Amino acid sequence: MTDILKQLSDAGVSIWLDDLSRERLTSGNLAELIRDQHVVGVTTNPTIFASALADGEAYDAQVRELVERGADLDAAVRELTTSDVRNACDLFRDVFAASGGVDGRVSIEVDPRLAHDTDATVAEALDLWKAVDRPNLLVKIPATEAGLPAITRVIAEGVSVNVTLIFSVERHRAVMDAYLAGLEQAKSNGHDPRSIHSVASFFVSRVDTEVDKRLDAIGTDEAKGLRGLAAVANARLAYAAFEETFSGARWESLAEAGANKQRPLWASTGTKNPDYPDTLYVDELVVAATVNTMPEKTLRAVADHGRITGDTVTGRAAEAKDVYDRLAAAGIDVDDVYRALEDEGVDKFEKSWAELLETVRGQLDRAKS
Repeated sequence: MTDILKQLSDAGVSIWLDDLSRERLTSGNLAELIRDQHVVGVTTNPTIFASALADGEAYDAQVRELVERGADLDAAVRELTTSDVRNACDLFRDVFAASGGVDGRVSIEVDPRLAHDTDATVAEALDLWKAVDRPNLLVKIPATEAGLPAITRVIAEGVSVNVTLIFSVERHRAVMDAYLAGLEQAKSNGHDPRSIHSVASFFVSRVDTEVDKRLDAIGTDEAKGLRGLAAVANARLAYAAFEETFSGARWESLAEAGANKQRPLWASTGTKNPDYPDTLYVDELVVAATVNTMPEKTLRAVADHGRITGDTVTGRAAEAKDVYDRLAAAGIDVDDVYRALEDEGVDKFEKSWAELLETVRGQLDRAKS
């Protein structure tokens, strides 16, 4: 039987699972995915934690312990989530070592309510780094305007970062610039740049969701013919920007000191439109030195019927730009698309955080009664 996930991995794509829960850790499910499905990392976000904590009784014993210690709500959320992330980091320890620190990574996100507060984001990121206390952690910082200087300051402290909620190539360039500035400062601060890693999480499927909605509203045949093309084209343009950034003189001076490139990470790769192939955002984004973080449903679909045919990204920037020229000609304001997606992304994570707080509050109250 063809091992399609191995083909994807052999093509240079690191397969990360976009999910984490205590049940996955204690049941052996995550260990099985590492052993048999080529999974070499995990990403989390407030939505994932809210779902995990609301489901089942896996957290009850720790909640009771937190109540006995008199922990408040914020402290309880911090301990519950960092415990899972710390244990996942330990589970990936061998992958981390075997990959030279490139993979075996587990991400945890700063409180999304801080997305527009640079100083608070920096403080929270450094606190999470200390709380988890594992070298294979990635702290997730959103690529908002306030997040950009936070990325630089956190990298400068020697902390590895997953930059999240990137939708536009322009913002991706700003993120890469923030990373390079952070590496330069880290080097000046005496940190070894070889120990600092980063990924730039470029969101994929949500772009098609938003653009397709606008194309349908326009309603012309030309507009309808562009449905389902924007997201992959956007990601291919982002990869071209990555190649350009990490080949210039500024990068070369850092590379000589052993610095690591900030890999593009394809996020939101589960297909939301049932009319599209369920492996679309994996099959069409195969290229070396990238990460694809997938929900388990997508991972299983790729394993079953993905079509890995080699590099589907390199050299296709002109084709991708043509798609965006046609979108503009059809009446799509892509800058407005990106603004809407960023605002929606922050809002969704804030609502999930509120849901997470409410779930933990209810568990604490039940444990007290």
